[in-house]
This record gives sequence, structure tokens and C-alpha cells, in this order.
Amino acid sequence: MHTSDIVVVGAGLVGSALAWGLSRLDQKVTILDEGDQTLRASRGNFGLVWVQGKGAGLSDYARWSLRSATQWPELANALAAQTGVDVALQQKGGLSLALSEDDLQSKVKNLEWLRGEVGSPYDFEVLDNKALKELVPSIGPTIPGATYSPMDGHVNPLKLFLALHRAMHHQGVSLHSNAAVERIERKDGVFICHTAAGKFAAKKVVLAAGLANKKLAPQVDIHAPVEPNRGQVLITERLPAFLHFPTNYVRQTDEGTVQLGDSLEDVGYNDTTTTPVLENIAQRAVRCFPMLAHARVVRSWAALRIMSPDGFPIYQESSSMPGAFLVTCHSGVTLAANHALTIAPWIAGGQKPEAIHAFTANRFHAARTSPLGEEHAH
Repeated sequence: MHTSDIVVVGAGLVGSALAWGLSRLDQKVTILDEGDQTLRASRGNFGLVWVQGKGAGLSDYARWSLRSATQWPELANALAAQTGVDVALQQKGGLSLALSEDDLQSKVKNLEWLRGEVGSPYDFEVLDNKALKELVPSIGPTIPGATYSPMDGHVNPLKLFLALHRAMHHQGVSLHSNAAVERIERKDGVFICHTAAGKFAAKKVVLAAGLANKKLAPQVDIHAPVEPNRGQVLITERLPAFLHFPTNYVRQTDEGTVQLGDSLEDVGYNDTTTTPVLENIAQRAVRCFPMLAHARVVRSWAALRIMSPDGFPIYQESSSMPGAFLVTCHSGVTLAANHALTIAPWIAGGQKPEAIHAFTANRFHAARTSPLGEEHAH
């Protein structure tokens, strides 16, 4: 029987950020990973540290995203100091490109609502094609405009993944691969995780296992209604620097390659690429940046996002089994700083952050009956 203070289930970006954050607080941490056969979102994301537009309908999420973006330099600097890995954080701002005038107006309406809810600082500018071209000369002539926000940025997510794992190792976190958790039981206040690699016991367990949380969370009496949503991306050859701001559809990485996305597909647990979707992604990217028509594509992949019914995170401690926590979201890059620097101290025994009170799974249980007798979930 392996024992520690805390077992973190899942070694993707969410679990790794939590495990590293917990280990810095003098917690003896074990992290259990299913292995490379798992449906891992951490190696298939777009690498954005993004704020603008997030939180439509729930301004708490806008504030939560902004908080993480603000904490990101602290995370990047700490990882670099400990591991020597530069995660290539750039926070010069980001562009949300509009494909039509209606699209642009919709973005502006959303951002104005968010700014009113969040208050200062929630900065953005509206750019027409002429102003956009002054900022990004390679923009296509049919793009009507964009919204720009200095709050946004991006990182190299593979370097982030590497840095977190190296930092965990330096901090003494015990990582076990090929250790998918099959069952969780609680005996005398201790959680025991049963895996093919053995049993792992701790007084606290953190479920950060992405889509696997759906079957694991009920074992500690937490509701985790997460479902997969597929996204596909293309990667080009290395190109001379032309895009100094990440956008919602195209970003140039620190290594010179260009990442093209994205797609939102409800296809269950199918993580294969499909030619029609990749074609649409490529055509849209060329419309945004015509010079990409001559770039060679060198890689493509698909990955599954972890989505709650409303798209927002779930942070919850079990009420009937204290010490069991659920942490799940689909923005593991943007929220990495929050997970390492704010959520980890809560799990370690600190006060629950006021900022996350809106993100329990209880919101999916609450329902009311309208005057017409129809039930609406909130």
C-alpha cells in the first residue's frame, strides 16, 4: 500500500498544476496517471491564455479567467526558475477575428456586457479591417475586423506540460503511470485508490482525471456531468515571424510553426481527425491570412475537450466524504495559474476561495418549474 498526504488522479495539465502547487505547500503528493492511451486533452489544445469573451452568462468565469491570466507570470517564472524550461508565455494581447459584420457586432455586444459586469480592468478595442491591418499587415481583405484585448496571450503547451512534470519531480511528487484508478473506497477517513499498479492511500483525493471524472466522482459522492467535445487542429511548417498576437483561429508558436483551429464537434469519444473539418479549418485560416495558402501542413490531430453542461469549471469538495475534491474544466492552460496558486492552497487546507463559489456541481441539480410547468436547469 502506497501512502501519502494527497492522491491526485490525473497527470494532465490540470492534475499536474494541482500536484505541483500542493507539493510546494509541504504536502506529500502522489499523482496517478492512466498512461498515454488515455484521451488526454493536455497534448491537443491551442495554448491560449485567454480572457476576452469568456464568461458570457456567468461573469464569475470572466473574473476567474482574468485572475488566472494575471497570475500567469508568477507561474511561468516559478517553473523557469525551478526547471530551466521557458514555457514561452507571451501576454501582448490577443485578437478575436470576426468573419462577418454580424459576428463582429456579436463579439462587441458580449464584451460590453462582460465589461459592465466585471468592471475595470476589462479592456478591449474594436478594430475595423483598416485598423486591424495596421496591427497585423498579413490579415485578409475579407475579414471585417476584430476585437483586441491586452488581457490575452499564449504559451507553448507542450513546454508547459514538460515544465510541470519536471517541477513535480523536483518537488518530490510520486508519479505512477499506467495506474488508472478503477475504484475508490473510504475506510476510517482514508481514501484508497485501487489501480492495476497497486493501492494508493491518502486522507485526501483530488479527481483531475478529465473525462474519467464522470465515473470516478460518484464514488466519492460528487456529481461530475462531463462530456467530450472534439476539436481538430493543423500545424504548418516553420515560417518567418508574421503574427505577433494569438487569434481565435490562428496563432504562430514560439518555434515558428503556425497552429490552425478550431472545431467544436459533438461526436462522443471519437478523437480521430476528419478531412472535411480539417478542410474547413484550412480554408478559414487562409481567408484570415492569405499567405498561408502556400504553407505546408506537417501535422494534424484531434483531441477531446472536457465539457460540463454549461461549459464552466466544476470545483467541489464532497459534502459526505470530506477530503475528496473534484477539479474539472476545459481551459487547462488558461486556468493553470489558478489551479497551482489558488485551488491547491484550498485543497491543502486553506479557505475556499470566494471566486469559485459559483462553480460547484450543485448548479446542475437546482431546477425550478416555470408557470407553464416546464423545468429549467440553472
